[in-house]
Amino acid sequence: MTTDTATQEAFLRAFHAERPAVTGEAFGWGRAPDGRSSYELLRDRVAGCASVLDLGCGDGLLLELLAGPRGRRLAGIDLSPQAVALARRRPALAGARLEVGRAQRLPFADGSFDACVSHLALMLMGDAEQVAAEVARVLAPGGVLACVLGGGAVGGEAYERFGALLRRSLGDLPAERRIPALGDRRTRSRAGLDELLAPAGFAAADWETVPIDLSGPAERVWAAVSGLYDLGPLDPAAVERLHGDFLAEVRELTTPQGTVPCGFKVHLATARLG
Repeated sequence: MTTDTATQEAFLRAFHAERPAVTGEAFGWGRAPDGRSSYELLRDRVAGCASVLDLGCGDGLLLELLAGPRGRRLAGIDLSPQAVALARRRPALAGARLEVGRAQRLPFADGSFDACVSHLALMLMGDAEQVAAEVARVLAPGGVLACVLGGGAVGGEAYERFGALLRRSLGDLPAERRIPALGDRRTRSRAGLDELLAPAGFAAADWETVPIDLSGPAERVWAAVSGLYDLGPLDPAAVERLHGDFLAEVRELTTPQGTVPCGFKVHLATARLG
């Protein structure tokens, strides 16, 4: 493990020890134009697969959606013991194999799965070439890797205004208290992802960019935007000040129906193992 990866993983473990269900809380209720959540979009990409591994499974929200078809074999792995503990409490996952561990060294046999899914997690992983090699190892020939990757804000001003407030809050922090650079930037573009996956034997990825509507009451929108890792270095008092500033800032954006417009885009990528 490189020093950078060790630093990144230590930060992620600490963050998710405090907020083990943060990703589901932030994005579980967002909707694409067709009415599906980003989790449901990913679920449907592997609809015909009998065995699925969730890479960075968090609290098990995606695995629970995948548990529908009778007889499907499920597994999940995550760095956070607290998140995996939440996943194990889901009745639908009683038969799933849920592990605390690293994607760079998967505790599964070669060819164990027809598909591997990852929701807003692959983009956070260091030593990404090793991750790709491990995913290829545990997939059966012709297996599918399907990922949701973050694409940034789109539509609505709430995300942009939050970003400006956050930058101001972080402005006085010394460099050593800021979050480490997370993941591999190649996962943020189609060409970069193909470059990363090709040496492991994957064909070029199918790539779709989808807007996710996170609009809602101000407090619900706050729950979404405040899930960003950038808040990690802020103490509770600073987070509470940011919360108050955000609510004041979006007041003028709120519709008569009490909705704050907020949007995010995701990239939905699917690559098949040759």
